[in-house]
Amino acid sequence: MSGFTFKQFHINHDKCAMKVGTDGILLGAWAPLEGVNAALDIGTGTGLIALMLKQRAPSLVITGVEIDNDAFLQAKENISASPWQDLNLWQGDIKEFQVNTAFDLIVSNPPFFNDSLKSDNAQRMTARHTDGLSFDSLCAKTASLLSERGRFCVVLPTTELSRFESAANNANLKITKKLWVFTSKKKAAKRVLLCLAHNVELQMLVEEELVIHAESGEYSTAYKQLCRDFYLNF
Repeated sequence: MSGFTFKQFHINHDKCAMKVGTDGILLGAWAPLEGVNAALDIGTGTGLIALMLKQRAPSLVITGVEIDNDAFLQAKENISASPWQDLNLWQGDIKEFQVNTAFDLIVSNPPFFNDSLKSDNAQRMTARHTDGLSFDSLCAKTASLLSERGRFCVVLPTTELSRFESAANNANLKITKKLWVFTSKKKAAKRVLLCLAHNVELQMLVEEELVIHAESGEYSTAYKQLCRDFYLNF
């Protein structure tokens, strides 16, 4: 079977521009679920992160939003084949998404390439580049959908952090947690996971580090512990 098989579900990704990758897996395993009743996955793609959250908290009400038709249909297929049939999907532009209730958690593995060479593949370009969904638009929309004590979690290349911090500040969102992700101890951090909240209460910034590969080349103990409920061989 093509795609990626996890312990409790399978992800097909042949119709999606963005395949299953470490970024999404990290975000799905790391995002805090304490006190969360309703969650929103912006740019759900294959449905990976939404399904990871659902596995972690089966009673969670989750909505996935996806603009690309092929990705939307693939997410629908992956959810239908999973143990959780009550995941909600909405196709369209998040900027046009309207709902009467606020979300306790919003997650996104957003388009993040601002200046890099554009792809000839329109689907891949939408998934990877910020032209259709800028950081400012993403943060502003998230701030309007987030509950008073809600959390917004994203994964980004470290090169885009300052640009994202500026957009978050403009939306009055405050970073409360940073997880710096290193592929190995010998290399600089390539990714950073952020947890943000409304800038209404005094919160200290918590910064942590995660190294994915030990010196032996094997997955590190910390990475295995974070993702052990999902990977088949952990």
